[in-house]
Amino acid sequence: MIAGGGPFGLMLANELGRRGLSAALFDAKPSTAVNPQANATQARTMEHYRRLGFADEVRRLGLPDDFPTDIAYFTRFTTHELARFRLPSAREARERVATLSGSWSAAELPHRVSQKYVEQVLRRHAEALPGIFVDYGWRVTDFTESEEAVSATVERVDGDERRRITAGYLVGADGARSHVRKRLGIAWTGETGVVRDFFGGRMYAIYLRSPQFYDVVSHPPAWMNVTFNSDRRAFMAAVDGRGEFAFHTQLREGEDPERIGAADAAGLFHAAAGARIDATILSRDTWTAGHALVADRFQRGRIFLGGDAAHLFTPAGGLGYNTAIEDAVNLGWKLAAAVKGVAGPRLLESYDGERRPAAVRNTGYARAFAESLGRFVPKPGLEDDGVLGERLRREAGEYLENHGRAEFDIPGITFGTRYDASPVIVYDGSRAPPDSPNSYEPSASPGGRAPHVWLDDGRSLFDTFGFEWTLLRLGPEPPPVDGFVAAARRMGMALDVVDVPSGAARELYEAPLALVRPDQVVAWRGFDDARAEAVAAVAVGQGPPTGNRARGAPIGLD
Repeated sequence: MIAGGGPFGLMLANELGRRGLSAALFDAKPSTAVNPQANATQARTMEHYRRLGFADEVRRLGLPDDFPTDIAYFTRFTTHELARFRLPSAREARERVATLSGSWSAAELPHRVSQKYVEQVLRRHAEALPGIFVDYGWRVTDFTESEEAVSATVERVDGDERRRITAGYLVGADGARSHVRKRLGIAWTGETGVVRDFFGGRMYAIYLRSPQFYDVVSHPPAWMNVTFNSDRRAFMAAVDGRGEFAFHTQLREGEDPERIGAADAAGLFHAAAGARIDATILSRDTWTAGHALVADRFQRGRIFLGGDAAHLFTPAGGLGYNTAIEDAVNLGWKLAAAVKGVAGPRLLESYDGERRPAAVRNTGYARAFAESLGRFVPKPGLEDDGVLGERLRREAGEYLENHGRAEFDIPGITFGTRYDASPVIVYDGSRAPPDSPNSYEPSASPGGRAPHVWLDDGRSLFDTFGFEWTLLRLGPEPPPVDGFVAAARRMGMALDVVDVPSGAARELYEAPLALVRPDQVVAWRGFDDARAEAVAAVAVGQGPPTGNRARGAPIGLD
């Protein structure tokens, strides 16, 4: 049972349904999101959508195919452009992805698309799966846990109907104010209430339509438009490339959101634009920037947390939604293994051990980006004509260009999440690559994303993986793997053996064999299958841990 139908809950439903499980999802909202919310789908998330078969569908949504996904900084939208970090359009991303190597070797590149479009895709594919039931307009009001199951009361938001449902597991996907988390008594850890000149404190969000914007503004279009001035700091994402925008501004002291009417809201947009551009206010709301919070645990017994119920971000870098998707991918295959009797006791426990450190890592990166932008304060005279204004704008532009590159060119954050203390990874004593936000060192050192390579026939290596476990035989003369096939059969693991004769792939993985988990993380690598039984047992949580980077003796590369 899934309490919540945002990106995390819907992605989890897809992961479970694709594995033949039944799941019921409930969300108090009347439907998927109608407001833009998150606007950046990172490359790793797009790789997971590709694994599920709908990456191309997502990439066709949102901005027009040739719309630039630049991040541009202005004093105001109609006045001075200070800096621009250029990024490819959707069409360019499709054309370039197979030409890239090193840090950006990936099956997919990022895509700039509003969450409201992505949720529609996730819901449609979830509802098409046998055994998946999606009900909006319902909420989980109460639940009790036993050793064998979780029983919950769900009711229609209008109060007209109530049901009692029993499930093997309950997943709290119910957002920042999670009822499930509160009922469990799980507290937040981290930082909140941070006040900055920007990206800290009260923010006002406006979903607006202004088709005239592109006629009035003389600068080239951009996906993200950021103002930098002492009066009205804001960021505004293009939603459809034709005039719909998600506008967010920092409220100043004395500005009461309760007293901001539709005309006043339009005035906030006009101030950031530096001109009175016709705009229709579609919706508006307040939110608070300055969070970097992580739940102090992601699991209690048969109840799990993920997405905003487990971590809260200030949305610098667009990391919250993408972290939530990886939560769902990680938890989905583990829950399926538990339901099917494949998982040992350590597998479900590893969800907290793997994803909570990842959330701490990612909220920390988002906080650093918010600090970089929010504490950089406009100097008096920035918008003035003359030599002083020109100098200040040039200095601000240099800073903002560097900031934009640091915040949005982030292969290290995107691909570099590692599970270096997990009990279900078979470590081999190799060095973990450095964790750097703006560079990524592909590495098959167990515990990280499987390194990607484009094969000679033009396919992505990831497209050769099975949906569940994959054993890669790399290079022209890989060793036999009969022992692994037999061990997987005994453990109940669905294993695909994939031969990749590429010498480049063999060199990249630094071993001829690699066991890749359902979430495309390397669980083990080595030179033969002599210890296949022990490796398989650890990987599904049935055997004792074999050591990790923090403690114990590794096995594998011997």
